[in-house]
Amino acid sequence: MLQRIRQVFSPTMLLYRILGMRIGSNTAMAVPDVSWPHQVSIGSGCILEKGISLKFDGIWKPGPSIVIGNHVFLGRDTEFNIRAGITVGSNSLIAGGCRFIDHDHGTSTHRLIRSQAGPESPIIIGEDVWLGADVIVLKGVVIHRGSVIAAGSVVTSDVPPGEIWAGIPARKISERSP
Repeated sequence: MLQRIRQVFSPTMLLYRILGMRIGSNTAMAVPDVSWPHQVSIGSGCILEKGISLKFDGIWKPGPSIVIGNHVFLGRDTEFNIRAGITVGSNSLIAGGCRFIDHDHGTSTHRLIRSQAGPESPIIIGEDVWLGADVIVLKGVVIHRGSVIAAGSVVTSDVPPGEIWAGIPARKISERSP
């Protein structure tokens, strides 16, 4: 653990902090790939494994747009591709390979797809949420407190509190027992 905590104080992490990235106390992390450091706020007591990408995919604006609460675990190779914003609630577990994408491209045939703006809407992950490996969460989704999303699922709609969802697209399969 001490080795991971030392990585927060690497020259790259120092530069990220100077550029406005907020990192809470006792957060252990490998150096993430960050496009706009001032768009990122990470709480206290978090663990971020290797290969994390925190991409704010827009022009400069005041931040943060990527807000990670306290005591959050982010597994290896997790990717945030954000324009509108994302909040990850405290005490949540995000397994490796998860993807968060809060925007689309336009699909008009009158212009190239790559040059079209598309809809965007923030993503909200509540507190005490568990996402299994390789989950994809799309724009506008709210995953409420205490929910579980099975590995490999694609979440396209809101998940009520305490439910367990799985599939493509993800659907309710169970509820957490008290």
